[in-house]
Amino acid sequence: MYEEFTQNRIAQLRMQKKVSARDMSLSLGQNNSYINQIENHKALPSLQGLFFICEYFGITPQQFFDDGDPNPALIADLIEDMKKLDTTSLEHIAAIIKQLARK
Repeated sequence: MYEEFTQNRIAQLRMQKKVSARDMSLSLGQNNSYINQIENHKALPSLQGLFFICEYFGITPQQFFDDGDPNPALIADLIEDMKKLDTTSLEHIAAIIKQLARK
């Protein structure tokens, strides 16, 4: 169950980032087919490898395994940006989000 989720989640996040499996593999310091093997259900990353993959995507392992969050890196970036805003701006953004979520 978690094996397939992990493999599919890596593919999903990689496609959102618009990077090839080869480029991601090389960026992680692995052989050029590392991510391809994972995504094709031929291998799984080690725990340390999974941590490096999460770091590559700019997310935490918790965000990686949150299947209710289809865009964890985008949400993490938005949260970091919102931390810099004043209360009034945050209230405006909250109202906009609530309005959009109703649709």
